[in-house]
Amino acid sequence: MRFTIKYLAFCTAMAVSALGAHAEEYRIGTASVGGAFFPIGQGISNLVNKYSGSDITMVPIVTQGSVQNPRLVAMGEVELGITNANLAADAVAGRGAYDGNPLDLKALGPLHPSVLHMVVADGSDIQSFADLKGKRVAVGPAGGGTMGFLQNILPVHGMTLDDITLSFLSYGDGFSQLSDGNVDAALSLSGYPAAAVMQASASGKLRMIAKESDMLAQVMAGNPAYSTYEIPAEVYDMAGPATVLGVTNMLIVPTDMDPAIVEFIAAAVYDHLDEFAAENANAKQIDKARAQQLSIGLHDGAAVYFSK
Repeated sequence: MRFTIKYLAFCTAMAVSALGAHAEEYRIGTASVGGAFFPIGQGISNLVNKYSGSDITMVPIVTQGSVQNPRLVAMGEVELGITNANLAADAVAGRGAYDGNPLDLKALGPLHPSVLHMVVADGSDIQSFADLKGKRVAVGPAGGGTMGFLQNILPVHGMTLDDITLSFLSYGDGFSQLSDGNVDAALSLSGYPAAAVMQASASGKLRMIAKESDMLAQVMAGNPAYSTYEIPAEVYDMAGPATVLGVTNMLIVPTDMDPAIVEFIAAAVYDHLDEFAAENANAKQIDKARAQQLSIGLHDGAAVYFSK
């Protein structure tokens, strides 16, 4: 991680030199390098740097992920962050992981959906979520978005976090541990296809844990930001399609960020979605129209852009 941050800092310095001494640097909080948020942040940074002229540069920053990013934005550690719609709503309301500490944030725009991959080896005896009781489960990095989902799914099944043995690993490491048999299941909240799952599927056949429709309905009733998505069987060469829980990802910024800068960043990203999608598979799933359906209010600068 130190190497990555140093490398990114070097790249930013070179970009500043190329664009001019007066370019202002903006940082976007992503997640671990093995997750989907980091390459999305890279793609956004590339678009901003390409279309900024000599005004600003942007660099992706490795973070603990979607839970931490709203705090980093609110504290000014980064200027933008990527998070999930449910966590953005919690952060603004001061509930859940942000209990008693509401954050002053706005939305810049929608990104791709993240879906909850709950994966086991094809020969595993784990058939349903309830079968995870007493099992070793890789749940992603500490501060990642899977924990929010788990804390909403477990009570519906009469379970708590104490009922499973948690391993906090990057998604890449977690799925490697699944391939090696060191954990019984691995979770990843990311767009699809997810690199960590693809890598594990190359080592052996995988299967999604079955989701009972009545349990899904209960989880969604209590969490209106959630949706269901169907992952086709061919995405991960599984026996059949899988219905999974998911949520729209979004870009967040501080409420007091300069509206002109926010409008510019929105234009750099959303005016060039075809270019973005050509470089990033998850970017193909970005629906610009979802800007009017996000879980928190649009920043004034973003509202101007999306009203055009």
